[in-house]
Amino acid sequence: MKYFFYTLYSTLSKVKFLVVGLAVLLLSISFVSYDTISKLPKGDPDNGGLALPGGFEAVVVADSVGSARHLAVNQNGDIYVKLRSVTPKGGSVALRDIDNDGKADVIQHFGDYQDPGRYGTAMRIYNDYLYYSTAGVVFRNKLTPGKLIPESKTEVILTDDYKNKVHGSEHIAKPITFDNAGHMYVPFGAPGDVCQLENRVPGLAGQDPCPQLEEHGGVWQFDANKIGQLQSDGKKYATGIRSVVAMDWNKSDNNLYVLQHGRDNLVRTWPDLYNNWQSAVLPSEEFLRVKENSDAGWPYYYYDHRQGKKLLNPEYGGDGTKVGKGAEFEQPIIGFPGHWAPNDLHFYQGDQFPARYKNGAFIAFHGSTIRAPYPQAGYFVCFVPFKNGAPSGPWEVFADGFASVDTIVNTADAKARPMGIAMGPDGSLYITESVKGKIWRIMYKGDRNKFGKAQLAGMEKRKQRTNIKEPDIVKDNLEKKVLEAGEQAYKLYCGACHQGDGKGDGSRFPPLAGSERVIGDKRKLIEVVLKGMSGPLTVKGVDYNGVMPAHDFLKNEEIAQILTYIRKSFGNNASSIGVGEVLKVKSLQ
Repeated sequence: MKYFFYTLYSTLSKVKFLVVGLAVLLLSISFVSYDTISKLPKGDPDNGGLALPGGFEAVVVADSVGSARHLAVNQNGDIYVKLRSVTPKGGSVALRDIDNDGKADVIQHFGDYQDPGRYGTAMRIYNDYLYYSTAGVVFRNKLTPGKLIPESKTEVILTDDYKNKVHGSEHIAKPITFDNAGHMYVPFGAPGDVCQLENRVPGLAGQDPCPQLEEHGGVWQFDANKIGQLQSDGKKYATGIRSVVAMDWNKSDNNLYVLQHGRDNLVRTWPDLYNNWQSAVLPSEEFLRVKENSDAGWPYYYYDHRQGKKLLNPEYGGDGTKVGKGAEFEQPIIGFPGHWAPNDLHFYQGDQFPARYKNGAFIAFHGSTIRAPYPQAGYFVCFVPFKNGAPSGPWEVFADGFASVDTIVNTADAKARPMGIAMGPDGSLYITESVKGKIWRIMYKGDRNKFGKAQLAGMEKRKQRTNIKEPDIVKDNLEKKVLEAGEQAYKLYCGACHQGDGKGDGSRFPPLAGSERVIGDKRKLIEVVLKGMSGPLTVKGVDYNGVMPAHDFLKNEEIAQILTYIRKSFGNNASSIGVGEVLKVKSLQ
C-alpha cells in the first residue's frame, strides 16, 4: 500500500511538472511571437502600394536602386541585389538599415566584373558566400563579418561560353540554387522558341531530334565550391525545360523545383491553328518538381492547363488537341496561365508568418509582354500552400498592386514588375521589382492563431482583376475599345490634314498609310505628337513641306489611342502604344 501511494504521488508530481512545463513553453512561445512583432518596423500607410492579406504590412526599403533582379538577405539583415546589367557603378547593390525603421540608410553599388549582358539574375547566400551571376558567369565572394561590401577576392565558379555556342543564347539568364549536399544547380535555357532550324519562322517544322538539347533546355548540377568550372564540368540533371528564371531547392522534401516559361506567340507562327485569345492564355507556365534525369518534354510538347494535358507543339504535328506521347513526360504540379513570366520562387522556412505559410511556395510573376489584344497579365506574387512535398490547396494571390494600374495594355504601362523574393532572418519577406528597383519588406503583425478565410477574402477577390483573371474572349479584347477611342480622337484632331483614309492630301500633309515614320520607332512618333514637325519631309518618294503643330495639349490616353489607331489602321499592322510609353517619352524631354 505504501508503494502504491508513493507511485501515485510520483505520477501526479510528474503530471504537474509536465503541465507547468507546457504552460511555461506556451508562454515563452507567445512572448517570443510578441517580442518579434514589437521589433518589426512600422509598415508604410499604403503598404508601399501593395494589396496584402489581412494582418500583413509592407514597408518600402528602397525606392529605386536600378533594374533589380534576384536578392539575398544576410543573417544581420543586410540586403544584396543583383542588377540586370553591369553598370559603371557595378552590377550589384548592397543595402543596410542602421536605425531599424525598415528603410535602407546605406545603399552601395559594388562589383566591377565583366560580361555586361542584360540577363544578370542570381543573388544567393550559401555557406557564408555571396553567389551572383551575369549572363554568362557565376561569381562568388566570401562575406566579411560586419562589413556591408565583401572584401574578399571575387571567384569565378562557372563560365558559360554562350557567345561562341552554335545555337545562340536567347534564354541566357543564370538563376541558381543549392541542395543540402554541396551542389549548385544552374539552368541553361533554350536558344530559341521551339528548336527550329531558323528561329521563330511561321509554319516551319521543329528539328527532331533537337540538337539544342545537348547544351540547352535543361538544368545542370555543379560542385558549389569548385572554382573555374565550365558547363562540361557539370552533370545534366534534367532536360526538356525551355527557360527557367524561378527556381529553389525545397528543404522540406529535399527536391529541386522550377517554373518553366512557356513558348511564345502561337498566333503569330501558326495563325491557322490558334487565335489571339488562345495565344494570350497558352501555353501554361509549368511549376515542376525536378527529379534527376527527368524530362519535361520541350520542344516537342507544351502544357495546356485548361485541358490538363501535355500537347504536341504544332512544329511537331500538333494542332492544339493532339496528345501524342505527352503523358510520358514530367507533368507540372500546377499549370499557370500563359506568359505570366514566373521569375523567382521561394519556399518559406520562417516562423513570423501564420503557420499555413510554412514550407509553402511564393512565386513572383514578372508579367506578360505578348498578350495583346488582351490585357497583359501576371505582375503579382502568388502563394501555393504545400504539405508533404505537394500543393495542399489552390494557389492564392499574396501581393498585388505592383503595376499601379487596373488594366495593363502594354508592359510599359506597369509602374513596377515583381522580380525577386528572399526571406530575412526574422521571417520577413523581401521583394524586388525590375522597372526602377523598388524593394519591399513584408511583415505579419496580426494574430497568427486567428489567420484564415476572412484575412484572405480580399485577395481572393483580386483574382477577378484583369491582370489575373482569364480574359473574356469578347469583352476583354482591348484593341476594339482602343481603336474606337483612337478613331474618334483621330477624326477630331488629325483627320482634317491626314484625311479619313490616312492617305494625306498629296501636297502638304503626308500619308500615314505605309509610312515608316508611323510603323517604325515608337519614341520618335510620340515625339512628333508632343513637339510637332516642320520643314522638308519625304514620305514614300514624295516631298512635303508643311507644318504640324505640337499636340502636347492632348491627354496621355488620347495620344496613346491615336497613335495605336494609326499604327493599326490604313493597312498598317504595327504594335500598339501605351500610356506608359507616352509618359516615358515625356520624362526624357
